[in-house]
This record gives sequence, structure tokens and C-alpha cells, in this order.
Amino acid sequence: FFFGRAYARFMDDRGFSPDDRPVVRLVRNPELAYVMQRYREVHDFWHVLTGLPTSVAGELAQKWFEAVQTGLPMAWLGALLGPVRLNAGQRRALATTWAPWALRCGLSCVDLMSVRYEDKFDMQLQDLRRQVGLARLPSTAGLR
Repeated sequence: FFFGRAYARFMDDRGFSPDDRPVVRLVRNPELAYVMQRYREVHDFWHVLTGLPTSVAGELAQKWFEAVQTGLPMAWLGALLGPVRLNAGQRRALATTWAPWALRCGLSCVDLMSVRYEDKFDMQLQDLRRQVGLARLPSTAGLR
């Protein structure tokens, strides 16, 4: 699959649109507002790259990845506090498989905020994962 095709399928399957992300309004500094806007925009690109589902458990695994990649307090809060919404099996899968994977990958990948994903749509998804240094993905069975 090409990255662009995988992204389009991800968005279509969920009824999402790139235009659905709200504009950042409460950040007065224009540079910081741009960073926050881009963070919102890349969230779905990162779902495609990581293969993480959009279930509550999948979003929490994604938060661990985002926290390490961005250092944003809201990502850390979501990663640390969100698991209270999971059942015991999901918490175990998050703690033993997905959070360690997300931490490892987040630390070893390139800075994914700076990737121009819009220029990578014609690249094979596996090649893009290799290019950015994303480690092999474990099964997502426990996150669905």
C-alpha cells in the first residue's frame, strides 16, 4: 500500500476528514499555535504509521507514542491517566506490550512532527515506516 492510500482508507473507514480538526484558538503565540495545529493534523498520519486502532485502548497507546515524540503535557496526562477507562486485560496489554513499544519507538524514530507527510503519499507505507525508524508493530488484538 502507498501511504496516501492507507491514509485515505483510514479516514474514509472512520468517516473522518482532515478538515474536521478544530483550529487552535487559545494559544496566542503564532509559532506555538502552528505547532499545536500541526500536532492535531499529524495525529491521524501517526495512526496510519503506527497501525494503532482508534479504540480507547488504541488511542491511549498512541498517547504514549505522542508523549515521547512531542513531550506535550496533554499527551503525558492522557497516557498516564487514561488507562483507568480500560478493563484489566486492556491495561495489561497496554502496560506490557504497547506502552513499552510506544516508548521505544517514540525515542528511536526521527522527529515525526517535522515530517512532511503530504509529500509522502506516493511512498510505500512500509518504506516510510523504515525511513522514519518505526519498529515492527506488535499485534493490535488487545487494543480493539
